[in-house]
Amino acid sequence: MRIGLLGGSFDPVHVGHLVMAEQALWQAGLDEVWFLPTAAAPHKPEKAQASFQARLDMLQLATAGHERLKVDSIEHELPTPNYTVNTLKALDAKHPGNQWFFILGGDMLIDLPRWREPAKLVEMAGLVVMPRPGSDVPPLDELKQKLGSQVRLLALEGPLLEVSSRWLRSTLAAGGSIRYLLPRSAEKYIEEHGLYGLANRAKSDNPIGQTGVKNA
Repeated sequence: MRIGLLGGSFDPVHVGHLVMAEQALWQAGLDEVWFLPTAAAPHKPEKAQASFQARLDMLQLATAGHERLKVDSIEHELPTPNYTVNTLKALDAKHPGNQWFFILGGDMLIDLPRWREPAKLVEMAGLVVMPRPGSDVPPLDELKQKLGSQVRLLALEGPLLEVSSRWLRSTLAAGGSIRYLLPRSAEKYIEEHGLYGLANRAKSDNPIGQTGVKNA
């Protein structure tokens, strides 16, 4: 099968992640997209605020009912610090015979030559790239010079959604609304578990999907 791999902290998962996965499915002709939540990302100095299990749970809630979107916890099983190329090697050993495609944003593609074993990564997997606001996809010839001639690249066309997990977390901590920026099932999970510095708002008069303004 043609499997797309979308890694990240997903702290929390949001509509930008889901749109990227859905566009990759049909534009790249993939059979499935697998979300791979990181246990600890070596290129990010800050730790995830939600536990691995909480992020995994939110992903499973967000993708429930979509037969071609899967969630895989393999990175939690690998030694830390872990790198994307190690994840890909482990997946290939565990699920031989698949064609792998690494899905990433245009901003991450720029940094790819500085990742661990980037040439091995692009040898094992094609690249499916979603443009991001302010980050153009580098020309293929430029990438081949940095990573080798084996680079296979497909740039997706789609809406440029400038939504970030960091912005969601800061908005939640400030008591703001994140309604429609992530699936309602994931939003309810955040409410019920009091994630991201919040007290449990599931029983309050002001759930996180509503404004903080009350009638006088």
